[in-house]
Amino acid sequence: MLNRLGARQARNVTLSVTGVLLAVMVACLLLLPVPYARLSPGPATDTLGEANGKPLIVISGRQTFPTTGKLDLTTVAISNPSHRMSLFEAMQGWLQSGVAVVPRNTVYPDNLSAEDIEARNVQEMALSQTHATAAALKQLKIPLVGNTVVAALTEGTPAWGKLQVADRILRIDGVKVTGPAQVVELVRKHKPGEQVAFVLERDGKRVNQTLTAAANPDDPSIPFVGITPDVDYEFPFSVTISLDDVGGPSAGLMFALGIVERLTPEDITGGRHIAGTGSISDDGVVGKIGGIQMKILGARKAGATVFMVPAGNCREAAANRPDGIQLVRVDTLDTAVKALTAIRTGQGTVPTC
Repeated sequence: MLNRLGARQARNVTLSVTGVLLAVMVACLLLLPVPYARLSPGPATDTLGEANGKPLIVISGRQTFPTTGKLDLTTVAISNPSHRMSLFEAMQGWLQSGVAVVPRNTVYPDNLSAEDIEARNVQEMALSQTHATAAALKQLKIPLVGNTVVAALTEGTPAWGKLQVADRILRIDGVKVTGPAQVVELVRKHKPGEQVAFVLERDGKRVNQTLTAAANPDDPSIPFVGITPDVDYEFPFSVTISLDDVGGPSAGLMFALGIVERLTPEDITGGRHIAGTGSISDDGVVGKIGGIQMKILGARKAGATVFMVPAGNCREAAANRPDGIQLVRVDTLDTAVKALTAIRTGQGTVPTC
């Protein structure tokens, strides 16, 4: 009898210990970091209204006109780049509606630190504001002057320490520079190891710098010097965009539409609540962005009835369109303005996804 009782007690102890160990293993597994990030709808902000208690777009030195509608830029709330999501958090996200759990490297490149990502987002936001202003003024046929400049430098490349951000690029190898694409073209006429002669303007003074072209890490046959050229515009009046805590380039289209609306006598929104997203070039080309589903959900929650979708995002947007919101396909600022005119007047074709 004692032997049987002892055996039963031993089995019970074994089962208890096994259960505890299994529970600990499951708990550890659930807390294990996984390479995913969480996306959810972020706030929508009216570019015709205020942000943090002050007008989002301020135009000085040019007549502006009253508006009645809304032009919301939309955002995505993304888990912090310094936070490593656990398996338990990922499972929670997979079970929640209005939340997407995606591979982390699709939103945060593995080769960039959290600080690098933040710096890049800030830079892209500033560039999107300049491009949006230029695109809006070009749309309205307002003359402006553009200069080709060094927009960014890559550390450890031939240009690092010799060229500076905001240097105006006047000539390369004696050839007058007329745009960013020409900078790339002139550099690529060389072979890695050859010298490239730059004439720059810095703080009002002319600067000569000769760089030795390096081999591009992605393709050793292509020369590069480590700069990103862009256009810095001299605007005929002041356009200031103030928006904190939002980074990246995807608000460009809605910034541009907001500027066009403020400078146009006609109320292009027609009093409607419009939302949208999309990067924009200085020539008004609208680019594809990430997180389109979350942005549409955020816009619908904010009360928008029309959403401007970059052409490259149309298929994804149409596959998950919530009820009560019209998806408008746009590939340029001009397309977006004409679509809003058609919606307002009831005349013309509205491109849809």
